[in-house]
Amino acid sequence: MNIKDGIELLVKNEKIWFYPRISIIIADWPEVATFCLTYKSSNSKFPCHFCMVARDNLANINLLPSDVKLRTHEEMFKHFSENTEKTICIESVPNFFWKIPNINIYLATVPDRMHHLDLGLFRYQIEFTYDLLKLQHNNKLIDELDCRIAAIPRYPGLKIFSNGLQSISRFTADEYRNLMKIMVFVVDNLYSSNTNNNITNNFLNNNDVVKLYQNWNEMYILSRSEKFSENDLIKFKAQRFIQAFKFISSSQLKLPKLHLWLYHIIDSIQLYGVINGYTTETYESLHKNFVKIPYRISNKKNIESQLLQTIRRQAISSIFSQQSVITKTPYMYRFSTKLFEFSLKNANLFFNEKKGSVDSKMQIGFSKFLECLDLYLDLLNDPKIDNSQVKIFGSVTIENGTIVRATNSYHNKSWFSNVAISMNSEELEDYISD
Repeated sequence: MNIKDGIELLVKNEKIWFYPRISIIIADWPEVATFCLTYKSSNSKFPCHFCMVARDNLANINLLPSDVKLRTHEEMFKHFSENTEKTICIESVPNFFWKIPNINIYLATVPDRMHHLDLGLFRYQIEFTYDLLKLQHNNKLIDELDCRIAAIPRYPGLKIFSNGLQSISRFTADEYRNLMKIMVFVVDNLYSSNTNNNITNNFLNNNDVVKLYQNWNEMYILSRSEKFSENDLIKFKAQRFIQAFKFISSSQLKLPKLHLWLYHIIDSIQLYGVINGYTTETYESLHKNFVKIPYRISNKKNIESQLLQTIRRQAISSIFSQQSVITKTPYMYRFSTKLFEFSLKNANLFFNEKKGSVDSKMQIGFSKFLECLDLYLDLLNDPKIDNSQVKIFGSVTIENGTIVRATNSYHNKSWFSNVAISMNSEELEDYISD
């Protein structure tokens, strides 16, 4: 069959004549090497499947466009025909994609954000940060870093690392994304000087480390945008990453994924559009739920039939469980345990008595309460209000189901609600008050 002539497909019991075209291939590094038939080893002479940049120049940020010679079907086939494929690090096997029109397989295998950033460069950044702290401060700051991470309080939508960064090699992409949200604050003011006097060369100031994580977050947020300008694309450069960690890395940052992000991600965006259109995040989550997990619980025999049976059972179980669940409507203004009760006219006296029995955060809360109370009384201007009783509860469920907590401890750990409440003087009569 000649692929140029098209193929016949049966879609919804109708025959459709179809002309297949390959736009992009989304894959991780080993899979990309399989498609391109380039060497999988990052230690090969030309490890990049996009171009012919030598391994020694992978971390070079000063390469000119003329220095980055792209791989083409014609050039690779020529080396294959002349039995010189080893000199350009491609396998001694004819590549099927050389025969397919309208595609350059070496450019179509685009960098994948999840594997290149989440599981790739950001993981390296965390590991290099730990190595940097050990080199400049021995081990004294490693425990401090883990303690800072473990001390971060609960927050809606944020994963908490209560034991610090243990078994980082087993982290998922989602866990690395949660780390991105906090690391810039964790490393802030971590150290001020070099405590290891034997290390004087390449000393990295704490402000430079903070700036590195700040730049990373800006670049990563930008990578998830739905549109780019030419100025935005410039921000994908990773010079600060290289300058900070080149002396720490055993390979001097000769990392293929770093090179791809430096020199090829912008071209991919210009050719194929925003990165969100070619990331494996969705496919990897489906692969985990419908392939990896069912495979692990099988006996590894007659795999396909077992996978289908497991998935079918999961689907049936999911349908029945959804039918039996009764959705509970949030009860608005549901208060939890009462913490304090006092007369409004004796508020100052009550708070002064309680100062010695509450922590510093609760004391700040008392002072803020008194400030708001003064404003409230000025707006209300009602002398009868002095006889009212005030009750303070541990938490309240508001109209949209969100819980607002008045305590700084939830199951012996801090918890902050992602809620901001302000009073509108024009709607003063509408507010509920005890």
